[in-house]
Amino acid sequence: MTVTGTAATAAPERGTRTLAPGPHRRRVRLNHYTIAPLVLIAANVVLFALFFVWPAVIGFGYSFTDYTGVGDPTFIGGQNYVELVGDPSFYAALLRTLLFTVMVVPLSFVVSLFIANLMVSDYAKGKPVARVIFFLPWLVSPIITGVVWRWLFGENFGLVNFVIESLGGKAVPWQSNANLSLMVVVFAATWAGMAFSMLLFIAAIKNVPTSYYEAASLDGAGPVRLFFSITLPNIAPTSFIVVLLTTIGTMKEYALFVSLNNGGPGTENNLLVQYIYQTGFQRGQIGYASAASFVLMIILMAIALIQLAVNKKAGSR
Repeated sequence: MTVTGTAATAAPERGTRTLAPGPHRRRVRLNHYTIAPLVLIAANVVLFALFFVWPAVIGFGYSFTDYTGVGDPTFIGGQNYVELVGDPSFYAALLRTLLFTVMVVPLSFVVSLFIANLMVSDYAKGKPVARVIFFLPWLVSPIITGVVWRWLFGENFGLVNFVIESLGGKAVPWQSNANLSLMVVVFAATWAGMAFSMLLFIAAIKNVPTSYYEAASLDGAGPVRLFFSITLPNIAPTSFIVVLLTTIGTMKEYALFVSLNNGGPGTENNLLVQYIYQTGFQRGQIGYASAASFVLMIILMAIALIQLAVNKKAGSR
């Protein structure tokens, strides 16, 4: 018995889904939950490419030329990099930058972590007000920070020397002595940068489960043992971020040095960024300064990769 007419093509039951012929393709519907992040990300990508990537590409091209800021650049190959290798002023600025970084990073780490522990302590009083006070240096411009510390440690008009002389002492050559001048900048940089690191440490310490501390306290562990056995291991990722950001920021420091001692006395405390600025904008050697800036970028990338490798190796143990 054959079925003819419309009986042969019975309508599908209600609620079933018919597939179109050909391969089935999943359609992704865009709504405001997916469009908004894409728009925000696109805006940041455009800004990053416009103000960072494109200038970096231009600077990399200038590093192979003798561009002076006037006229057309002439391609000279790797001559700028060859001259940079034999430049004693470049090495002096690089060594001073590394010394400054080695002094600032550990000091800033210890101070910010110490203050963060005080801010989360149950025995500390007035913590909201203290957090605002400790965070104020982060809101102050590096130029203002340099001017304030220069007023404090000026040789002829500084507050510190005024107090020392009032107590019968002798004025300290804070500005004319290269090592003392560098120490002042180290303390100023630590004071200015500890606020951000402190906030990161506070958030990390608060995320450590309290049950760890309670169990260790029941076993008789004291505050020092709790800190080194529980707090430090659990905030290791944050510690890595703090060290990495502080290292990169310190090696690129410029405004604080210029406003505090301008690399003095003389050029004894010139950092690498100051050397690049003076070479490119004061001497008009844009191509040579571009080569120096790319060497600095390679150094920063190497430091970041080394820290990443050390952190990954420590985390795998």
